[in-house]
Amino acid sequence: MADTPIDVIPEPKLLRKDAAPSRIVHPKLNQARTKIIATVGPACESVEILTELVHHGVDIFRINAAHGTQADYSRVLGKIKQVREITGFQVGVLLDLAGPKIRLGALADGPMDVVPGEEFTFIRGNVTTDPHHLVGTYPKLIDELQIGDRVLLADGTISMQAIEKTKDSVKCKILIGGTIRSRQGINLPGTTLSVPAMQSEDIENAKWAAQNEIDFVSMSFVRTAQDVFSLKNLLASWECNALVVAKIEKREALDALEAIVDATDAVMVARGDLGVEIDVAETPVAQKRIINVCRDKLKPVIVATQMLESMHHNRRPTRAEASDVANAILDGADACMLSGETAIGEYPIDAVDTMNRIMLHTEQLFKDQPQSSKVKVFDRVHPITSAVTHSAASIAETIDAKLVVIASHTGGTAWVKAKQRNYIPTLGVSDSPAILRRMCLFWGIMPHGVEKLGDPQSLFDEVSAWGCKTGILSPGDRVVYVTGTGLLDNAHNLLVVHQVPKIV
Repeated sequence: MADTPIDVIPEPKLLRKDAAPSRIVHPKLNQARTKIIATVGPACESVEILTELVHHGVDIFRINAAHGTQADYSRVLGKIKQVREITGFQVGVLLDLAGPKIRLGALADGPMDVVPGEEFTFIRGNVTTDPHHLVGTYPKLIDELQIGDRVLLADGTISMQAIEKTKDSVKCKILIGGTIRSRQGINLPGTTLSVPAMQSEDIENAKWAAQNEIDFVSMSFVRTAQDVFSLKNLLASWECNALVVAKIEKREALDALEAIVDATDAVMVARGDLGVEIDVAETPVAQKRIINVCRDKLKPVIVATQMLESMHHNRRPTRAEASDVANAILDGADACMLSGETAIGEYPIDAVDTMNRIMLHTEQLFKDQPQSSKVKVFDRVHPITSAVTHSAASIAETIDAKLVVIASHTGGTAWVKAKQRNYIPTLGVSDSPAILRRMCLFWGIMPHGVEKLGDPQSLFDEVSAWGCKTGILSPGDRVVYVTGTGLLDNAHNLLVVHQVPKIV
C-alpha cells in the first residue's frame, strides 16, 4: 500500500511584505529541545522567509558550498545577519564544504537511457566524442578502479561493474539501468581512493568561513581522523573558533568512527552518500551506531538527508518520514537537518513547522526518563563543572524548578548540560554572540544574551527581570543557576537555587 500523508495543522501565517519586522519571544519554554538546521536556497533566501523560518523553529542555517560562489555565500550571510537583527535571536550558520565529490564529465551526445548488460568505458581525459566512452572529474579514476569494483551514478540509482581494464581505460557493464546525464555524481563503494579530503576550493571556502565568523564548518567525505585535523589546523591558522562537523558518508569513516568522533567537534550522519557507499539496508543500523558513539563521547550529532523528502512538493510528509524524524530524536540526535525541503522545495516554512511539531510530540517521551547517576568527564570543561552541572539538573527536578540557567563564557558548560538529556528548560546565557550561536547546536539549550557575565547576583537580577517581563517566569518561581565564584580557575563551582522575587 502506498504511504499516505499525515494530517497537519493549518499552514503557518506568512509575514506580509509590508509588515514591520517583529522581534520574537525567544527562547520559549515550549520550544523543541532537538535543534533544526535548514539549508538556504532559492526557495527561502529572502529576508522575510528566513525570518519566518526562525519564527517556526530554525536554530541554524546551512550554506551548501557545493553550489554557488563566495559572493553568493556572502549575500546569504548578509541576509542572515539581518534576520538576527529583526528577530533578536543569534541564529547559527553552518558552511558545508563540498569535499572531493567525483562527477561524470560532459557526455558526447547528452542524456542516455541505459539498460542492464550494456557496456561503457571510462577513459582518461576530460572530453569524449564516443557516446559509449565516459570521463570523470577525478584524474586517478582509471588507476584506482579495479576489476570487480562497483560504480554507482546518480545517487546509486544506476549501477555498473568494472569487467576489463587497460592502462588507459576501464570497461564497465550496466547492472541497473536508468538515465545517465553529464555531471552526475560518481560513487565508488569499496574502492580505496587517494583523493585528498579537501580540494583547493574547499580550502578557499574554509578560509572564507574563518574570515566571516561562521559558527560551524562541516567536512564532506571524511575518511580518517587526520582529515578532521587538517581542517581544524587550517581554521586555527586563521584564528577561527568555528566548530568542525565531520560528515560520515564513507565506509572508511565507519571503520575509523571512534577516532573520527574523538577528533571532531560534532558529527553529521550524511545519509545521502552513506546510503550509496554502503548497502541501503545497513544505513539505519549505521545511523544508530554513529549516534551511540557520539552520545558516549559527548559530541553533538546531526541526522541529515531526506528527512521530509516528500515535502519538496507536498505540504504534508508521509507517515514514514514522520517516524524517521521521531526515531532520530529517540536515538539521541541533537539536531535534524532539512536540505532540499527548504532550499528548493515549494513549502519551506511548512517543512520546518512540521519537523518542529514532530520533535515536540516525540520529546514528550523524555519527560519521565530517569537521569543517569554517572557523571561523565568531558575534556572541554573542568571535572568540577561536570559534577555541578549534573547535580543542578537533579536538584531542579526535585524542587520543580521552572528553569535551569547555565552561565558560560565558552559554551562548554552548556555543552555538558545538553548531553545529559534532562528535559527541564535550560537557559544558556552568555555575553558573547559567537557563543550564543554555538549553543544553537546543543540539545535542550536555549541561548540567551546578557549584557555581561559578572557577579552572580547581577545575573540573578537580570534573568529574573527578563523572565517576568516575557512571562517565562513569575514571582515565586524557583530557578537553578550554575555559575562560578571566580575563586577556582576555569570551573563552574557555584550552584544556587534562586527564587524570583515579587518585585524585580
